Amino acid sequence: MSEAASAGTTSTTGLSPLEPMLRDWLPLQRWFAGKGRRIGRLRMISAADLLPPGSSPGLVHLLLDVDGDCYQLLLGVRPALPPALAPALIGRPEQGPYAGQCVYEGLGDPRLAALLLERLRAPGTLGPLRFDRDPMALIPAALTPRPLSGEQTNSSLIYGDSYILKVFRRVGPGVNPDLELPRALAAAGCARVPAPVAWYEAVLAGGEPLTLGVLQPYLRGSDDGWQLALGRLRSGDDFTAEAHALGRATAEVHSALAAALPTVALGPEQTARLASGMTARLAATAREVPALRPYEAGLRGAFDALAASRGAGVPAQRIHGDLHLGQTLRTADGIWALIDFEGEPARPLADRRRPEPAVRDIAGMLRSFDYAARSHRPFAPAWADACRTAFCEGYARTTGRDPREDRVLLRAYETDKAVYEARYESRHRPDWLHVPMAAIRRLAAGSDRGFGRAQPGTASPGAGPAPGEGFPSLSPHPRPQPPRRPHT
Repeated sequence: MSEAASAGTTSTTGLSPLEPMLRDWLPLQRWFAGKGRRIGRLRMISAADLLPPGSSPGLVHLLLDVDGDCYQLLLGVRPALPPALAPALIGRPEQGPYAGQCVYEGLGDPRLAALLLERLRAPGTLGPLRFDRDPMALIPAALTPRPLSGEQTNSSLIYGDSYILKVFRRVGPGVNPDLELPRALAAAGCARVPAPVAWYEAVLAGGEPLTLGVLQPYLRGSDDGWQLALGRLRSGDDFTAEAHALGRATAEVHSALAAALPTVALGPEQTARLASGMTARLAATAREVPALRPYEAGLRGAFDALAASRGAGVPAQRIHGDLHLGQTLRTADGIWALIDFEGEPARPLADRRRPEPAVRDIAGMLRSFDYAARSHRPFAPAWADACRTAFCEGYARTTGRDPREDRVLLRAYETDKAVYEARYESRHRPDWLHVPMAAIRRLAAGSDRGFGRAQPGTASPGAGPAPGEGFPSLSPHPRPQPPRRPHT
């Protein structure tokens, strides 16, 4: 690794002059989870210069403990900022190693973003950082970087329309599923998910490595599933062929994950704990969202039914964990792919890495069709119901089992997802609360609308292969994940 001998670990004690400005700057960032509350503890965990000290610009990698959460920062250092970088300014410390310098968000600086790619092209260590890559991948040099706007929980850089680097902001010990699962799928020969070509992590004394960033192919010319669905709604066009193909793609990914990684069977006690967790989330959300309270008893019925089922042998496996239309892409060749396997970032990493019933992913997608239809004026319930049916039929076409046969489990997960949506919208987008509330009212009443028909033990033949079916290898692929919101 070039310059590695002169770059490396920096003393965290010398960075204390940055603390006051970071306290002011962090709550303003879209990816910071602690918005709206005052930062208490802020402690430097590690610091590393990615360029030799005194370089201009300089690039400093920081891991911060902020009230118990670990955040990754990449700070640029320059004597003065050009006008294009002025909005990235964090501050000018008066003391310490960067006294009188401009300290700023480094990912928006093309020179520093290019350096990060070079580090990924040359595996090795730099202080606490370890860079690695697929030895078979060919990553060209000098790809022009540009930041991806509009994200929330992470930051991404696109390099020359060929690769996208996702930089995780809030990190924790253990392999991030967005690295672990796509690598496992690639090894299993699944072409539905682009394979990581490089990644980097922090290796701290006495703990597991922390995944910090993943470089994947960038899918040019692909359509975002959410935007594609909304476009069809606006034009009054059918979306069932796409929904059927999405069901098949999801089933392929689930089957590959089950074959590549350990699976378990949930016994009656584990099923009861699953239902108990859903009930507890409902109670907590009802306390926070007054509009939910009149429906709490009706919603609880779905979780009570799951607990009463005493389900034994419910298969659980690694899943996507946050599946909706916004986590899918249709390539220029008409092939559907799934992206962004990080799971719900608010959940602890250990929870996101546990096996779960695949029905959870299916419920998320079914809710996404309803979300799309509800976001359209006038509401198009028949469009949503047709898509939900087609998706389940496509899934059954691949696996031989229609997910609607697991009616109790599917209803419980769909209810749990709607409760999550209500809490999210109440906190972040109150104008959208009516969307999950419509589902809340339906689910609390026990309506079967949208579940379609499925005879136990049989798989619907579906509508035949949708356009783009047939599964060639996906070449340069993932595009930016959309803002981290339910379905959008």
